[in-house]
Amino acid sequence: MEVIEFITQYGPWSWVVGGLVLLAIELVAPGGVFVWFGSAAVITGLVTLGINIDWPVQWALFGILSIAGLAGWLAFRRRTPAVSDSPFLNRRSERMVGKMGFLSEEISGGSGRMELGDTVWRVTGPNLPVGHQVRVIGHAGSVLEVESAETDRVERA
Repeated sequence: MEVIEFITQYGPWSWVVGGLVLLAIELVAPGGVFVWFGSAAVITGLVTLGINIDWPVQWALFGILSIAGLAGWLAFRRRTPAVSDSPFLNRRSERMVGKMGFLSEEISGGSGRMELGDTVWRVTGPNLPVGHQVRVIGHAGSVLEVESAETDRVERA
């Protein structure tokens, strides 16, 4: 009941001040939620400065504006994917697709090993001998899927 008394005592300015406090909280704890509550409170305060409405209607207006702003923001964020300057960050296996290297351990029974960069990777693919050049065509978790890269030279000849 103290909140209601505060709003009735200070009128529209309590909404404006409360909205500014919520916007300040958004600066300290960013997440995109408090900005919509703060904006809704400021708009509610500005509307009640021009139009004299009862406090239940003020709360309803604040609630509708808050939910509409938050729902609109969430819908916008879902439609527009985040663009990253490092799309393969923490996706080392995906980063290796398309790279070529040589087997350091033969592929026998469907699995072997190869070195790419400073890492020895487990690989799967057709049976191939040590030193054979392979191309990474995919991955399953941290296991790279490879194919022979030397067949390209044979097919072109």
